[in-house]
Amino acid sequence: MVVILIDMFFIIITSEVDNMTNNKTIYILLTYSGSLLSKCIYVYTKEPYTHVSIALDSSLKELYSFGRLHPSNPIFAGFVKEDIINGTYARFPKTRCALYSLEISDFQYYRLKKELYKFKQNGDKYGYNLLGLFGVVLNVPIQRRYNYFCSQFVATLLDNSGINMFHKPNGLVSPRDFRECRKLKLIYEGMLRSYSSDLELCNEFS
Repeated sequence: MVVILIDMFFIIITSEVDNMTNNKTIYILLTYSGSLLSKCIYVYTKEPYTHVSIALDSSLKELYSFGRLHPSNPIFAGFVKEDIINGTYARFPKTRCALYSLEISDFQYYRLKKELYKFKQNGDKYGYNLLGLFGVVLNVPIQRRYNYFCSQFVATLLDNSGINMFHKPNGLVSPRDFRECRKLKLIYEGMLRSYSSDLELCNEFS
């Protein structure tokens, strides 16, 4: 009850002001790793990127998506906190990427963190919406409770946080929609390994 009252108070106080100003920055990472699934998606879409993740920081330490639960096992997938240096990306050192920034309000950021918290708390319940990928091909959104594919997850997370990006069902959002979204600002494009190396170099001299 106390938590609900605090949330209501926060909404009343901040919604009038925060939605008028963008004080926070989040990041959208598009990647192509060369994994079997990414190759299959590329064959169909011919898009340069096949995977979408969302980050709360430019160093990508708080990076989330739906993908492999274990780097060496492509079968089991679900909600994951990704690591651009270790884990799955370490198995695909030639991963290409495009990193975009998006300015949002304090209130939207607050809601985004609350939505992420729900995924973190119930991580074991979530699985990969493989059927949803076929739904994109057929232009028929396939919604499955606790199941998402990567771009569907990021689109749903943003939508539930009051960050409206696309005029289509979340189950039809693809990496291409993010790449072509004018609300996003491209800040880096190239090899993911090079980006992580630059970060490490900056940390050494900071």
